Amino acid sequence: MATEQSLWSTVAALRAASARSWERGEILRELLEPSGVYPRRRALKSPTAGELRQHFAQVRTWAGELHSGARHFRLETRSIGHQSIGANEVPQAIWFDAVQDEIGFLGKAKDAARFLALAEELQFLEPGLRAWVLLKPFALLALDQEALVVARVSRWLVEHPDPGIYVRQLALDGVHTKFVEKHVRSIDEMAAVLVNTVAPRSSGMKSFRERHGFTREPEMVRVRAMSSILKAPGGATDLQLPAEAFETMAPGVRTVLVTENKTNFLALPLLPETLVVFGAGYGFAGLRSAEWVSRCELVYWGDLDTHGFAILNQLRTHHRHVRSVLMDRRTLLEHRGFWGVEGTPMKGTLAALSDEETELYAELVAGSHGKNIRLEQEQINWEYALEELARICRWEATGRSRP
Repeated sequence: MATEQSLWSTVAALRAASARSWERGEILRELLEPSGVYPRRRALKSPTAGELRQHFAQVRTWAGELHSGARHFRLETRSIGHQSIGANEVPQAIWFDAVQDEIGFLGKAKDAARFLALAEELQFLEPGLRAWVLLKPFALLALDQEALVVARVSRWLVEHPDPGIYVRQLALDGVHTKFVEKHVRSIDEMAAVLVNTVAPRSSGMKSFRERHGFTREPEMVRVRAMSSILKAPGGATDLQLPAEAFETMAPGVRTVLVTENKTNFLALPLLPETLVVFGAGYGFAGLRSAEWVSRCELVYWGDLDTHGFAILNQLRTHHRHVRSVLMDRRTLLEHRGFWGVEGTPMKGTLAALSDEETELYAELVAGSHGKNIRLEQEQINWEYALEELARICRWEATGRSRP
């Protein structure tokens, strides 16, 4: 239970209040653009006349600590206790006469001086970025001198919309791909301020390239098949090719098997009339627009969790005939000892799933078998997986497709 003394404002509590103003960027903004808040008053929780009478020694100690800590602020007092123990001056508020006083109280003078110097350099280079400095004072401190390079990149983007080059080809001193990757958010924020628009939420390099018109690396598709199917140099059976090339390859296979796990992709047997595709999650580079896939039996093997069903749902929006394998209730329950936990499950409606898939997806969302459970495809017994794949893909034990 709190005592009266524990509720009185201390120097530590005052410093914490000032620290919150610092962390919100208010104090640094005041340095650059005063709002008239200084002199700034901070009220104190101070003793009442009754508390003064009952705890006179404690009140004197409390007031003494405030007076001792008043190097960067001045105390405002009020007189209490006239009718009981005589008039006593008790602190009721502190005043910071200038923003520099509150900065000194926090011990942030060096940071504040560095902020002002950086702000001056940045505004000299690019006056239009004053608004960014006021909006992101701590981003400026974190960037330090690199803020000047970020500003030059942002200005270049504004002056060269849709450059049609790789980020690697930016001809600016001190700028390289890793620099852009590291500072992509700040670059976007500064560029948005320069053209008076809102910075995008996404800060990934893929969206950055698309947004600013840089040439994108081609999406790649990795496939495995018998050498007689791929007809690749040296008889290769494992091939990675651009998505556009995959869309037009028409390998003349009967079955296309998509798997999300790299080890499974590499371990699956190579069979006649069968092409194995490494799915690698959402997106389905190449598969989306490969018209020839519609003439094949398309089979999808993903993780048995909500995201696995979401990926299947996405693939089925492009190819309605896709069938799932090893994503059923029997497989889930027979591998109970290998269940894991799905970190952030999906909860939305997946309209492209079959009735059976929808039922199991709903059970996973509802936690019918356990909260956030998942069965990763690499946890499924390999012999069990091959038997089920053989049944769905109509493989013979000899390793040949049935006619």
